[in-house]
Formats: sequence, structure tokens, C-alpha cells
Amino acid sequence: MPKSDIEIAQAATMHRIAQVARDKLGIGDEHLVPYGHFKAKLSLDYIETLKDRPNGKLILVTAINPTPAGEGKTTTTVGLGDALNHIGKKAIIALREPSLGPVFGVKGGAAGGGYAQVVPMEDINLHFTGDFSAIALANNLLAAAIDNHISHGNELGIDIRRIQWKRVVDMNDRALRDIVVGLGGTANGYPREDGFDIVVASEVMAIFCLATSLKDLKQRLGNIIVAYTRDQKPVRARDLKVHGAMTVLLKDALAPNLVQTLENNPAFIHGGPFANIAHGCNSVIATQTALKLADYVVTEAGFGADLGAEKFVDIKCRKTGLKPSAVVVVATVRALKYHGGADPKALNTENLEALEKGIANLERHVHNVTKNYGMPCVVSVNHFIHDTDREHALLRDKLARLGAPVILARHWADGGKGAAEVARKVVEMCEQPNSFSFVYEDADPLWDKMKKIATKIYGAADITADSKVRAQIKKLQEDGYGHYPVCVAKTQMSFSTDPQLRGAPSGHVVNVREVRLAAGAEFVVMVCGDIMTMPGLPKVPSAEVIDLDDSGRVVGLF
Repeated sequence: MPKSDIEIAQAATMHRIAQVARDKLGIGDEHLVPYGHFKAKLSLDYIETLKDRPNGKLILVTAINPTPAGEGKTTTTVGLGDALNHIGKKAIIALREPSLGPVFGVKGGAAGGGYAQVVPMEDINLHFTGDFSAIALANNLLAAAIDNHISHGNELGIDIRRIQWKRVVDMNDRALRDIVVGLGGTANGYPREDGFDIVVASEVMAIFCLATSLKDLKQRLGNIIVAYTRDQKPVRARDLKVHGAMTVLLKDALAPNLVQTLENNPAFIHGGPFANIAHGCNSVIATQTALKLADYVVTEAGFGADLGAEKFVDIKCRKTGLKPSAVVVVATVRALKYHGGADPKALNTENLEALEKGIANLERHVHNVTKNYGMPCVVSVNHFIHDTDREHALLRDKLARLGAPVILARHWADGGKGAAEVARKVVEMCEQPNSFSFVYEDADPLWDKMKKIATKIYGAADITADSKVRAQIKKLQEDGYGHYPVCVAKTQMSFSTDPQLRGAPSGHVVNVREVRLAAGAEFVVMVCGDIMTMPGLPKVPSAEVIDLDDSGRVVGLF
């Protein structure tokens, strides 16, 4: 019987992280802040000394729209990093930290899979170095300061009907979406409606992942708009005088986390905003640091190229000057058959008709990468034993007209050597001409930015919003936020806002049902469809199988 991911990870021979840093990156022990033997933070002071080094090549891993059949984007990111090292290149991977919500909810572990994993897997999937806890505390300190200020006289004149800031917890808990706080009498403050988001949806998380220094972090935190007065004037975190304390809570967390792959290659895992409700990229500090330390850096953008890759380009790259040299789009034959309408129970059976229909989803993602984002692209197909030669041939033939090579990858079973062919093709593509471009311009009005994303990337015919939302967008434009990029919150399962629409739907209308200003992160969130910023647990959550055995080992974690 094949080993589970956690069994493979627990059987790994890990090197002490100080040895990995020294042997692979030339970093001395004095620049590490160890969290045990196998994970450490890289000091911000050391990172500052790297600024004059040239950058390596940045490789972005994205994917088709997720399906219940699985795609393996993180596994591919890890496998490609190991593969680049396997063929003699100096490479680092840069990933997001897993959120406990999905770990105990639907997804289980999120540190790769098979023989393409980052370790220590249990630590990474659980509390790790405490970054998410620090982000939650900073967020909730600000929430507490708002109610405390109101309770002690409300000198700023906050309108309690117009408080924008929510509390957060790193767990899927639908009962906390809409609550009432301040009950129990005058000593407990003023009763008002409130709610919780999951930590990864917090603006503090977005700021954390976009900040380039402690100074930048503090300034961005101070810019957060938490509420409005009765005459519609914004109240910011700096008005409550807690942004300095929030920065103190985050000062250690801002240093990137260094761990290793199963093949003892270095990996930065830092930050974790979701791509379906936030911008879906690991921290700028981790990515930029990795580029100073290696010739190739492999990073991923959350979910499909319609969400994660678009935000990577239009938010992260726009704000930092980063530019990927090549893109890897991950797919599986099973997932493409699902997009083609195949019965989920029959995905292991050859079905060329469903595969051909489902390939439309992959084709649109490849088109977006090569035409709308302007970058060279390779399709990496995670191999499953039930795939057939005819299915692989059809996939290659269909993608040939888009100029995207299709390469089978076996890193799940074979580690880095299983993705060596993908690595060689990526190295070749990094030297190709690159016409990198954004989907919209800074000067475009907010409404036009949203429309360009919907029509160019999602294949939509138009966007709509009710009069209240349109008025909010217009006011944001008039108030000077029109130059901000747009961060779309929508389902990751489809190009549309309907998660049931598989394949590559066209001509649909995207409705913007809510608008949120993230003044510290410097983007405008447009919430589309029924997406939730506080997910719920499924009927049978992963938490039911995660446990400790009699020897004290974690079991059931994927």
C-alpha cells in the first residue's frame, strides 16, 4: 500500500536548517533565528545586506481552475525546485504558509505531496513559527482598540454603524460570520453588529505580504481605514494610535521562514493570503530575498491563473517590479476530464470526449498567461497511473497551436528527477523574449479595471453591480483611490462566479456585490458571487481524521 504524504514526510532524513543555509546558500548561523533544529527565520538585518546583489530568474507556477480531482500546484512547485537543483541549478522555492482553516477543513495538509514536499510537514501545516498567530493578534488588537475608543467617549466621532474592521480567527467557523458584540451592560461597551473573517482574509495579512520593511509595514498598518464618522470622514489605525503596537506584534513574524524540501533544498515559506478572497501570494520579502540568493526562484500563485496569477501580476508585480521569466501551468488529465463534464466517479476511465471538452479550461489559462500576461509558458501535467497514452497525445495536440509544450511530470512519485524535463524546459524558456504586461493600467478607473479582468481573463461579456455598489465605487474613485489595483474575491472553481460552471464558460456576467477598500494594502477588493471571507467546515472535516497515535506521532494530516 502506498505511503501517505505524512508517512513519507516523517520518514525523511532532514538536515539541520543551519546546515542547509550554510551549504546551499552560504548563510552563517549568526543570521538565523532558529525555531528548533529544522526551521528558522532569516534575520531582516542580513536581508538588508543583500540589496545590491543581482536577481535570479523568477518562475511562477499557476494552474487550471481547481477540481475535486486535484491538480498538485504546490507539489509541482516543490518538485520543480528540486528538479532545478537536480539538473545542477541553484534554486529556491518560495511558498505561502498553510492556513489551519483548510488544514482542518476540506484540504488537509498543504506542504506538497508524495516525494515533492517541504518539511517538517506537521510543523508547517500547524502552528509553524507563529506568524498567523501574530497576524491575528495585530488584527484583533486594532478591533479591540476601536470598541475601547468608543467606550471611552469616542473622541474621533466613529459612527458605530460604519465600522469596517472585523475580528479574525484562523479556523473555518461559519457561526462567527455575523455576530453581535458589546452585550452585557455599559461596562462591556456599546452593542453593535460585528463579524469574523478568517486570518488569511485580513488586510493585515495582505499588508504583511506586501510590506518591504518594518518601516513600510508600520506605515501601511497606520493607513488602514477602520471606520467612518457620521460625516463620512475616514478613521485610520494611526488615529487610534495602535499601529506602532501592531508593528511590534509583527516584527519577528516579518522575517522569512526557511525550511527544506525532502531533498534538503532550501525553501522559504512565508505569509498566506487566500487567492479567492485576497491576493494569494507569499510575502514580497521572501520572494525578493530568494531572488538574491539563488539563480532560479520557483513560487506559486494561489488557485488558477484567472485568480492567483492575475493578482500576482496586477498586484504583487505591479507594486514591486517583479517580473517572472517563465510560467508553469499545472494540470492533470483527471481534472481536465472533470472540467469536460465527466462523472467524478469515472475520472480513472479513459474519456477522450470529456478530456477534449475540458482542455478548453487549460487553453484559456494558457492564453491568458501568454497573451494577456505576455509570458512564456509550459504545461506541466501531473502523471496518474490511470492516464492513457491517447489522452496524453490529445492533450499535446490541442496545446500545440498555442505554442505551449506539454510535459508529463512524475515528481510526486520520483521527486526532483521526476520533473527534470520540466526543469530543463523552464530554464530554456527563461531565456526567451518576454513581453510581460498588466491586464489594466494604473490610470484606468476602478470600474474599467474590474471590467477588463472580467472580459479579458474570465471570458465574461460584462460586469454589473447594484446602484449602492456603483455609488461606492464612484466615491472611491472620487476620493483618490482610483489608481489602486483591483483584488477580485470570487470562487476559484470556475472562470465565472458560479462554481458549478466547469470548462471555459463565456458570455456570462460578473456581478460585483460588495466593495471593500484596503487602504493599507493599497488595493480595492471587489467581492463577486457568493464567495465568503469566513469559510465553513464541510460535513466531514479533515479534523475528524487528524490525530496522535500511541507513540505521539501526528497521523491523518493528508
